[in-house]
Amino acid sequence: MRVLGVDPGLTRCGLGIVEQVPGRRPALVAAGVIRTLPDLDTGRRLAAIEAGLLEWVEEYRPDAVTVERVFAQQNLHSVTGTAQAAGVALLVAARLDLPVALHTPTEVKAAITGSGQAGKAQVGGMVARLLSLATPPTPADAADAVALALCHLWRGGTVNRYAAAAAARGAGNRARSWSAVAARRAVPDLAGARP
Repeated sequence: MRVLGVDPGLTRCGLGIVEQVPGRRPALVAAGVIRTLPDLDTGRRLAAIEAGLLEWVEEYRPDAVTVERVFAQQNLHSVTGTAQAAGVALLVAARLDLPVALHTPTEVKAAITGSGQAGKAQVGGMVARLLSLATPPTPADAADAVALALCHLWRGGTVNRYAAAAAARGAGNRARSWSAVAARRAVPDLAGARP
């Protein structure tokens, strides 16, 4: 099973893909961020995030997507942008008929470190350890996205779907039309900045 984790944000949207096959440890496939310039209007920033997500889905072909559940913070402006970026990730997954799940930051921290109160450094360190990496993925948004993907593998209710997804992947039976993904890539580059 291959899972795309999305740590939503308008300036840096973290992405991480982890794969696990039966009987083996999970492995990191890719980690990175989609960056947008803060001086662009919100619509163009969201379009850039959508285009970046479509590129990742086309290149890495995940079986499922997991997005960090946005929760209310002190800074309403910040949480609004994060929620908008999360909405774009949910939309991309829905359009491509990919299963999608939301996990809270506390749930992810508990799954990765055993404590829902763990700090970013602890989470990043455990991600590196669990995936046998020399260092955590950078920047921190990418490490958080990888942690989301790991959490979904372990706590996402995928146990029953795990064998079916592995069998479908092995047989080359893909229900999704990847040509539809390629067609959506024709969207003009509005990011103003590349990852």
